[in-house]
Formats: sequence, C-alpha cells, structure tokens
Amino acid sequence: MPTVRVKPTGNARRKLSYLVRNVDKVKPSRSLTFGMKRTSGRDHAGHMVVNHKGGGAKRNYRLIDFDMTSRLGLKAEVMTIEYDPNRTADIALLKFENGDKIYMIAPTDLKKGQHVVCDEKTQVRVGNRMKMKNITVSTQIHNIETTQGHGGAMVRSAGGFATLLGFDGEYAQIRLSSGEVRKVGSENYASIGIVSNIDHSKILVGKAGRKRHMGIKPTVLGKSKNPVDHPHGGGEGHTSIGLKYPKTPWGKPALGRKTRNKKNPTSKLILTKRK
Repeated sequence: MPTVRVKPTGNARRKLSYLVRNVDKVKPSRSLTFGMKRTSGRDHAGHMVVNHKGGGAKRNYRLIDFDMTSRLGLKAEVMTIEYDPNRTADIALLKFENGDKIYMIAPTDLKKGQHVVCDEKTQVRVGNRMKMKNITVSTQIHNIETTQGHGGAMVRSAGGFATLLGFDGEYAQIRLSSGEVRKVGSENYASIGIVSNIDHSKILVGKAGRKRHMGIKPTVLGKSKNPVDHPHGGGEGHTSIGLKYPKTPWGKPALGRKTRNKKNPTSKLILTKRK
C-alpha cells in the first residue's frame, strides 16, 4: 500500500501522510457490529484513571472471532476485506458453508473470493488456521493462542508475524518480531501469514487534530504541573525536576527499571529475551 504525502498548504499539513488501502468500501455487517460507549479514561465516578484519553471520532465495534474453532472443517469464502477503526490491521468478512458470518483479522495477500479453513490439520496457506504441531517449521504465523481454547492473543497488530522455529516436546518454539523466542503449546491454534497493513508504521500523523480524532489528548510535561499532580511539578518556570532520577506520577522510577513481574508464571516459557 503506497504512502501518500499531502500538499503542504499549511504548517499543520506539511508532514501529513496517509495510506492508500486496498479495502472494500462497504458498510460493516450489521449483525457483527455494536455501539461502543467511550469512557474517555474515567471510572464509574467520573474520575480520571487513565491520562491523555478522551474525545475521538464515533465508531462501532466490529466483533472479531479470534478463535474460529467452533466451525472446525467448514470452508469459508472471503466476502470483503474491510477497514476497522478499532485496530491497525484490516479485517475480512467470512461466510461459511452453513451460512454463518464472522469477522477475522485479514492477513497480507488474502483476497476477496478466496477460501479459508480452520481445522486441526489443513493446508498451510495464507488465512488458514490450525494447530501449531501441524504447521511446517519456518512458517510465518499470527493470531496465536497462548492458552488453549481461549482464542488468539498474540501477534494481532498490523504487519505483525511470528516465525515457527521448531518443537520441544509438548511445546512449539516461536520467534516474535521483538526478537523474543518463547514456547507455546503445540496443541494451540495459530493462523498462517503476516497481518495485513504492513505500512501502518510509515504514517505521519502530521497535526494535533488528527491525534484528537484517535481519542488521544495532549501530553504535558510533569515539570509543567503542580506538585500535587506530579513529583516533577512546582518551581519557577521550567526548572530542573530536582530529583536524582525521574519519577512517574505515582512516585516510582520512570527510566531503566524493569516493570515485568518477577513472579509471572510465563517467564519460564521465554527462552530468549527481546532485544
């Protein structure tokens, strides 16, 4: 998908760019969409619990089937490839032999009119979904189950993929885009191919208003705030933070400290840490 730079008619549009996406311009399937209430980073009492969230364009949520195991062995035709405002990847509308329709994450090179299958063992082809133990080594996969039967949880964003390296007993070894090598149950399901919209990272937002449409409010330096709101706050003008090291709004070290829980049970599944 080519990236298009707009004419620099003003400072706000001088670096703005967008993608020409190869998607079908159709309305989403009504039975697979529902309204989504925006919380704008606030809790039930209206108190702000997540900073820099709020506003944004109205959108309906598309119900994605990350599992697909409820229709094992059924062949499905790709009806449309659609844009989804709730995620970076494109989505595909599938129609099964029994008439059921679902949305799934569209991999790169999946075309309208093609057929996909989810089964324990099937052909290794873009869009198909099967158990890890039946996938050929060195295949690129996405939408990977981390817990058997819970549906895909890893590698779902635009341009993402993992590479199947091999098998070790009841586990499959995969290498993620970050360089991390980890073990996943060989009985878990995964989809074949690379997630669509590879050029998503090349987009230049260009102006503040476009960021507000995404539901992201401006970020303010801690030193610009009051002492009651941030440890860096207070002082005359933009003075130094007055601390040995930067802190988060809650007083914890902000730079260099590892945030992963040391007691996380999945740590034993990581063979090589990400680079």
